[in-house]
Amino acid sequence: MRLRKIKGAQDFLDSHPEVVIADPALHKGNWRDVFGNDNQLHIEIGSGKGRFIMDLARKNPDINYIAIEKYDSVLIRALEKLLEEPMSNVRLLCYNAGTIDEVFNHEVDRLYLNFSDPWPKDRHAKRRLTHPRFLVHYEGILKGDLIFKTDNLDLFNYSTSTMEEYGMILKETTYDLHSLNVDNIMTEFEEKFSGLGFKINRVIAEFKGDTNGK
Repeated sequence: MRLRKIKGAQDFLDSHPEVVIADPALHKGNWRDVFGNDNQLHIEIGSGKGRFIMDLARKNPDINYIAIEKYDSVLIRALEKLLEEPMSNVRLLCYNAGTIDEVFNHEVDRLYLNFSDPWPKDRHAKRRLTHPRFLVHYEGILKGDLIFKTDNLDLFNYSTSTMEEYGMILKETTYDLHSLNVDNIMTEFEEKFSGLGFKINRVIAEFKGDTNGK
C-alpha cells in the first residue's frame, strides 16, 4: 500500500527544532549534549507513529530515546503525541537507516527494530533492515543489544540466520514472546497482530567485540 503524502509535513517537523533534530550529523559523537546528560542512548529505527518509544521513555525517564522514521508523513504523528505529552528524554529524527553511522558514532546503547517491512520477494532482500548492508552500519554505532521483533516468521528466520552469518551473538531467541514472563512494551502493530492470534518473534543480539577503531 502506498504511503499517503501529507502536505506540509516537513514544514511541521521543521517548526519544532526543540524536538525534531534537523541536522543530525552535527551531533555525531556528542548526542549527550542534545539531552544535556550522560544517560544511556537507545534508538528505534522505523518508529512509525512513536507509541513504542514514548511508552519506553515514560517508563524509563533516565534513558534517552531517539525515534527514527524515514517518512515525514508518519513522523508527524509522533511529533503530535510528543507535543501533547512533552518528554525531555525523547527526540525525533526523520532519516534513512542506510547511512545511520553518519549521524551516530559508537555511542548507542540499544537499538530496536520493530515489525520492519518484510520485503518478502527475494529480489528485495537488500531492503530488509536486517540485511548485512544495514548490519554493517549498525555495527559502527552500537555498543549494546540489537532487539528485533516481528510477527513474520519468514523474516525472523532470515534475520536470525543473517545475524549469525554476519558473526553476531544471538543472546535470546523466542518464537512466542507473549508466552514468556518477560518485560515487554508492545508496539501498535504488535498489539494488532497478537490480537489476531499471530505469535510474536523476538531476538536479542549483539556484535562480537568492540567496534571502536574498526
